Amino acid sequence: MTTEQGPAPLAERLRARGLRLTPQRQQVLAAVAELDHATPEAIGARLREQAGPGGAAPDTSTVYRTLELLERLGLVWHTHLGKGAPVYHASEHPHLHVVCASCGEISSADPALLEEAAERLAADLGFTLDVGHVALSGTCRRCRDAGTPQE
Repeated sequence: MTTEQGPAPLAERLRARGLRLTPQRQQVLAAVAELDHATPEAIGARLREQAGPGGAAPDTSTVYRTLELLERLGLVWHTHLGKGAPVYHASEHPHLHVVCASCGEISSADPALLEEAAERLAADLGFTLDVGHVALSGTCRRCRDAGTPQE
């Protein structure tokens, strides 16, 4: 992975905390970037698929621990999109999550859409909104046009 937050910054961040850059950590970070909005289970499944029948892939507990570490390092964020496991995505592009309650489609939206609401929350409640974890639920255009009811 050669993005801004690829191996070099990851290795540096890990070393600064006395940790190593393991193949499992690299694999999990790469899978998060490839899948975008994936659950830990989906990330693990992708790694098993890539490893093939005889290959070694990190087990589920390693995937969860690695995701927690990568989040503490600021490389990934998690978002709860409703019921079920959180989804993970790279932190390099903050965005809102818009989830269709009918079909489950996940779209990304510019966090600036909530600037006014964030300012109001800060002024009224002293609350700082973390847009990287925001998920808005509603009905997508396709389901609305088709008259599909929300579940």
